[in-house]
Amino acid sequence: MTSTAVPIAAASPNGTGSELNAQAIYQSLSRNIQQVIKGQDAAVRKLLAAFASGGHVLLEDHPGTGKTTLAKALAFSVDVSFKRIQFTPDLLPSDILGVSILDPDKRSFHFHEGPIFANIVLADEINRASPRTQSALLEAMAESQVSIDGVINPLRSPFFVIATQNPVDARGTYPLPEAQMDRFALQFQLGYIAPEDEVEILSSQLEAHPIEQLTACLSLDHILALKQQVQQVRISPELKRYVVDIVNATREAEGVQLGASPRGSLALMKVAQALALFDGYDFVTPDHIQEIAVPALAHRLVLEAQARFSGSTAENLVADIIKTLPVPA
Repeated sequence: MTSTAVPIAAASPNGTGSELNAQAIYQSLSRNIQQVIKGQDAAVRKLLAAFASGGHVLLEDHPGTGKTTLAKALAFSVDVSFKRIQFTPDLLPSDILGVSILDPDKRSFHFHEGPIFANIVLADEINRASPRTQSALLEAMAESQVSIDGVINPLRSPFFVIATQNPVDARGTYPLPEAQMDRFALQFQLGYIAPEDEVEILSSQLEAHPIEQLTACLSLDHILALKQQVQQVRISPELKRYVVDIVNATREAEGVQLGASPRGSLALMKVAQALALFDGYDFVTPDHIQEIAVPALAHRLVLEAQARFSGSTAENLVADIIKTLPVPA
């Protein structure tokens, strides 16, 4: 299978490309991924919006639904460095960050970089590792740097973490702490696809997996140009207040023990900017904010025990806020 990505006009890393270039970059990347991922258009759109806006993504679903394949399809579609970390109970923080190794000839320690020093990092089954190991990602995801042996080491740009996790009630899992959950711009599920799409998957994998034929359709310069153009998308003061009002409503809602943080407000705004750019707008609309509010905020909420036992979910709570909160004119 060969790539069918759309042609892209030259786009500079300084963001001088036009809006048409930005849409072409998004369409090329989306089409390339969809050669492998079938029936998941909405998931691909959300993943790319987080990638373009500088956020990180947590994919939670049952085994076999395509979480790892989606992450690898994005990584293979961009000509940047990619590392995969399989999280297991015996994984150590140094297995992620790196370790200093003694050079006997020079009588000094040499730092050997871990897989975190890549542009795209796949943290596969992140909740199978201990909380100690999970915490190795906190500084990296929040500040794009890691502190090792008293030295601050900046990470490569762009730096994007795609983590997958099995449902929290699955065997051998450790729930991610609130601080770790808050580092993810989006959390969403893939779910099961339509039967006709599943038949297409069976047909495409009779002899080999399509991802083996996937080639990069974008360069690092294209991605940097896209990210800079996302930052230039305008959002009005009224919509900024709308974002804050949505987040504030999660803190005041009945049955919520912990609402969304200001980091949630930033994630909601930035991902909405990316969606607007994908749709050809140079400004954010209320529809873009409403589209992404649940995956941007729900995973940050902690419900009280009584609310959980009564059947309430964070996703339904955020969706109800969107329905009832007045939309700016």
